[in-house]
Amino acid sequence: MPHRIFILLSGVLAFAATGTARIAVAAEPPTLRLAIVNHRFQPVTLTIPANTKVKLVVENRDATPEEFESNDFDREKIILPGSSAVIFVGPLRPGRYRFFGEFNPATAQGVLRVE
Repeated sequence: MPHRIFILLSGVLAFAATGTARIAVAAEPPTLRLAIVNHRFQPVTLTIPANTKVKLVVENRDATPEEFESNDFDREKIILPGSSAVIFVGPLRPGRYRFFGEFNPATAQGVLRVE
């Protein structure tokens, strides 16, 4: 049995020494920024690539909390005043996806345009 372990370890070390051993590292998703100012999203429309996961950083510059929400791509996150939150979105098919601020739905509205 010890002989088998030695052979196995020798093979692993030889494989690693040849430089053919590789570690897969996932690429960081594209990052987009969105601000909440005076109970409105800025910009109102964000364009993101189709079939790609993206990182959305939402910064609340208002003095009151806001809830980022979308029924179209199923996200919901409360963002406290003066803070930011990270929301991962996608991958999504091409189209238009609505999002809104649940605490100020009359003014806090936006669209993700996926191309």
